Amino acid sequence: MEFNLNNLFENLPALSDDPTHPSQVAIRTFALSLSLSLGPSLVPFVLSIIAGRRSQKTGLAALQKVLRRELGYDSFASAVTLAVGGGAALRRLWKLLEAKEEENSEKKHRMDSNSSTRLLSYFNSRLSSRQKTFIANVFTSSVSILLLQAGRRRSERLRNIPRPGAIPLPYTYTPSNLSLPPSVRNSPSPTLDLTLLVFVRAIDVAFQSMISKFTAKAESEPPEPGTRKQGFNKYKFLVTTRLDALVFWACSARIMWCFFYQPERLPSTYVKWIRTLAGVDNRLLRTLQFIRSGEWTYTNGSPTNPTLLTTYAKDLGYSSSWGDPLRVPAFGGPSARSVWELLGVQGRKGLGGVPCELVHGGVGSKMSLDGSCTANSGIRGVKAFFEAVLVYLPAHFLPVLITRPQVLLRPHRVLSTLLATCRSATFLSAFISSFWLSVCFTRTLALARLFPHVSHDFWDGPHGCIMAGCLVCGSSIWLENGRRRGEMALYVLPRAIRACIPDKLIRSRNRVATNLESYHLVEPSIRLAFILSLSTLLTAAVHKPESLRGLSRWGLAFIMNGPHAGFWQRRRKNFETRPGTPTPEPTRSNHISAIASQ
Repeated sequence: MEFNLNNLFENLPALSDDPTHPSQVAIRTFALSLSLSLGPSLVPFVLSIIAGRRSQKTGLAALQKVLRRELGYDSFASAVTLAVGGGAALRRLWKLLEAKEEENSEKKHRMDSNSSTRLLSYFNSRLSSRQKTFIANVFTSSVSILLLQAGRRRSERLRNIPRPGAIPLPYTYTPSNLSLPPSVRNSPSPTLDLTLLVFVRAIDVAFQSMISKFTAKAESEPPEPGTRKQGFNKYKFLVTTRLDALVFWACSARIMWCFFYQPERLPSTYVKWIRTLAGVDNRLLRTLQFIRSGEWTYTNGSPTNPTLLTTYAKDLGYSSSWGDPLRVPAFGGPSARSVWELLGVQGRKGLGGVPCELVHGGVGSKMSLDGSCTANSGIRGVKAFFEAVLVYLPAHFLPVLITRPQVLLRPHRVLSTLLATCRSATFLSAFISSFWLSVCFTRTLALARLFPHVSHDFWDGPHGCIMAGCLVCGSSIWLENGRRRGEMALYVLPRAIRACIPDKLIRSRNRVATNLESYHLVEPSIRLAFILSLSTLLTAAVHKPESLRGLSRWGLAFIMNGPHAGFWQRRRKNFETRPGTPTPEPTRSNHISAIASQ
């Protein structure tokens, strides 16, 4: 018999046209998660090809490691696909078994003798559709987190294998000794950040559901005599946006404080991004940390780091004495004036502490404005605005390109999207400029002048100018759009929670935690939080999508219902609510949407 390749492909089962089918859900999940994990990893390789500069980190061997990590069975994309697509498959299988059980109950075939049928009938009668979806997602999420943690541990071990010719490490990896190296053993759990991200989104789902239930109950109650019924949707929006602003303010204050004094509590990539936007020299950051620990003071100097700020001042083009803690006055008042005259510092009469020129980092020196606090704040704000425009342009236009590309053919919609981008950039610009202005207001412009007898060890300490900047900068969230405040709050909340967790809990990955994780406290807690949170999100995406917000709502709508779900639902709703329009007859697509919304 002659082998025909075309006949082989014709006999393969066709992909279902139903966008909610588990196969389509799995394909979309894998594509989206792979783009999120593999895309950023390929950027250095693409840039090296464009620039024509190849190194060991962007070579063929490094590319193979990246592909093996992101395309393996225990990769991020595979684990997430198993959780989402597997949950959809279990939910579909449960419905099929339920239908078969109903058919058997009608025919009354072996209902009394089949124990598995009786057990299934018991659960089907006791559990709601939402509970069944949640249980299915719990099973697949449990396997997913195990795969994900196994893949992260394997990547850590591969990164710490010594290269040929290098000094051997004092530990070896054998089946009987799976202990992690000290650098890995003292690092946070590899899935902590992802778990906190999913946990925060799940908490938001519960909070939004509670508000929706409260407003729905208030709307259903008849108004009292003599009063007019309030618009509860507007009330819900006001409450939500104000709480979002409060959460963002508190979280940003904690994050910025940790950036200056405890950067190890934040993800390293996040610290690097903040440092790029802030434009602060590392020596100035270390000085602030030494002031907090008492190793660098204006009264006693710094025996261990005497040249930390002197070299910094010299590199900026100023006298090295400007950064000497023993020569700079610790207090303000008349005694400080004579010291500044000897050091050649102008504009700081009656004040102590290092000159603001060092705090500004030379900003505005080309325009001879390096000593102006307002110029420093303004220049940093303008620079941050243009940098933020490049960041927010994709964030505002990509969702439109993916879901409603035809909108970009209308000039007024393009203009409104550009204005929204500028508004978001203005928020970030105000965030940075208000921080610097608060720092200078505390240590130079007002507070230090009002209380000259207070040492600058306090004004430049953790409860002085830095604390003032951290408390003020988050209020710039009111410049952002009301709906985007929630997304910003959900973005910073996981990092703020991580910054509040004690280091002993985060960095407790010892040998016992590696070999006997089921008996340890940290890893099982992270697993349980991930399983319950992800199951809550996936269940809400199927049964209560209105409780989702921002990226989670858009992403899960794309995964569960297809790329055109949001556009077609909106278009159908507008069509049905148009006056004089006949009700469309039910079609297969409407039937599918009805099933997906159950």
